[in-house]
Amino acid sequence: MTTLDSKTQAQIADALKPVLAESVQLYVLTQNVHWNVTGPLFQGVHLLTETQYTELAMAIDEIAERIRTLGSKAPAGLAAYAKLGSIADGDENASAEDMVKSLNAAHKQIADRIRPLIGKAGDAGDEVTAGLLTDRLTVHEKAQWMLRATIGA
Repeated sequence: MTTLDSKTQAQIADALKPVLAESVQLYVLTQNVHWNVTGPLFQGVHLLTETQYTELAMAIDEIAERIRTLGSKAPAGLAAYAKLGSIADGDENASAEDMVKSLNAAHKQIADRIRPLIGKAGDAGDEVTAGLLTDRLTVHEKAQWMLRATIGA
């Protein structure tokens, strides 16, 4: 538990739940690309997505544990993730370029969700959550750069 008051803890935990849901959705999307990408981009995208889904697995655990530290239950079901998150399912038949574009868009979506939460957590005196979110934002912005570079965008 933290030294934050219970109302603040609950507000921050509630703000983290969509981040968790979309991280899980991105994990699944990344796996889809990893498994199903074909064509000249295969090797590079396959290796890049393996690095990304491995990192996401650890991040999902970290976000869920932060929610628990704040005194709330972490959502843990597909229905909850569908309700809380909004990252679209992947298309296993899409072209490699379209798969990469969908991953890039998903990373941007999470980054856009995280960015305002950093200040809110900091303003609430929750430097731990602010730091966690800053670290996550760094990862998602770097992922966008790498994905864009993969397709020359």
